[in-house]
Amino acid sequence: MKKLLALSMVTSMVLVAACGGNNGGNNTTPTNTPAATKAAESGGNADTGESAAVEGLQPEEGAELLIWESIEERPFVEAIAKEFTEKYGVPIRFEEVGAGDQVNKLISDGPAGLGADVVLFPHDNLGKAVQAGLVLPNDYYEDETKANNSEIAVNAVTYDGVLYGYPRSVETYALFYNKDLVSEVPTTFEEVVEFANTFNDPKNNKYAIMWEIGNFYFNYPFVSTGGYVYGDNGQNKDDIGLNTPGAVEGLTYYGSLREKLLDMNSGDMTYDIKKGFFLGGTLAMDINGPWTVGDYRASGINFGVAKLPDINGQPASSFSGIKAWYVNSFTKYPQAARLFAWYTSTKEAQLKNFEITGVLPANKEAANDPSVVSDEIVKGFLEQFEQSTPMPAIPEMGNVWNPIAAAFSEVWNNGADAKTVLDNAVQQIKDANNGAQ
Repeated sequence: MKKLLALSMVTSMVLVAACGGNNGGNNTTPTNTPAATKAAESGGNADTGESAAVEGLQPEEGAELLIWESIEERPFVEAIAKEFTEKYGVPIRFEEVGAGDQVNKLISDGPAGLGADVVLFPHDNLGKAVQAGLVLPNDYYEDETKANNSEIAVNAVTYDGVLYGYPRSVETYALFYNKDLVSEVPTTFEEVVEFANTFNDPKNNKYAIMWEIGNFYFNYPFVSTGGYVYGDNGQNKDDIGLNTPGAVEGLTYYGSLREKLLDMNSGDMTYDIKKGFFLGGTLAMDINGPWTVGDYRASGINFGVAKLPDINGQPASSFSGIKAWYVNSFTKYPQAARLFAWYTSTKEAQLKNFEITGVLPANKEAANDPSVVSDEIVKGFLEQFEQSTPMPAIPEMGNVWNPIAAAFSEVWNNGADAKTVLDNAVQQIKDANNGAQ
């Protein structure tokens, strides 16, 4: 049956050989051949194991792949690609393109046949990619992907009910704390305030806690306890939950913290300022992301990472991002591209990636591997990730940032009424979503 399946896939590729790929084809119709049927391989019983899934799909004869990767991901991508080539005989070329730039580049390069066969980008770009017809669904490995990865990650790389991504890593922010200044990590913001009462000394730049108070990315936890951005897992632009009673309560509480924690304007609290205070040993706690770990470790500071403190008696959900592999819909080799995307996102691949680059695995078993959970810093981020909310991936998310940031700023800097500013911000978002000028 596998021989017959392979023959049928080769035959189907002959019929679509005119489709554009990374070899300079100029066809503007994406290659979207149906995935091979796993049931046919196993007499009706599809195996959802990772090794069986990899063995089940074979690359097209003569396949070669172009992969886009950013400079920070290159060590892992090259290592895993070498394994893939040795196993399947598929040559792989690389082109350096930043993860955040890949969708925009694919918009022009994909239809022209110049795009990479497999791309990697953060999930909040997925809506734009799907609406432009740039990526194929993750259909052949759908069951395995859903079973093996965090539900949060799977939902993030799903758009309009269709799974597209092959999750590779997860990212969120959490609570950094200086162990020499904090003997017991606060689990609620009320405890943070109690600590600040005895620790804060603004004249000497001593502060209990800081975060980028003018950035909605870091302020989302305050509306997460009773509100949301978009409904239906962030995909319904007509369901905006940023002015619910719970969101209003959260923003009101946020505003009350200025007098208790940080008596400064929101624009004065920058990433560099708080980083400097933490490195200088005068900031006890910093809400920040894993991108800061390297600098903090290099400084020699004795620090840890924990979940965010609860807000109004509820867990504080942070925004999270998921990077995933996607198959270019214009690829000349959709089977080989699917196989590579899967191969580089398995448990074994994610553990290799963690070993080489330190990124956090999306795979559930990899995230619980002793090599991962034994790292106290990583464990803190993963615990926060489990109560995080993926940033909405629909294009309308771009209409949210400025109005909501302005609402937070008005409450923090000017003591504005939370309900009034949130109602106004939501109306601005609705107008933008509906194309109002």
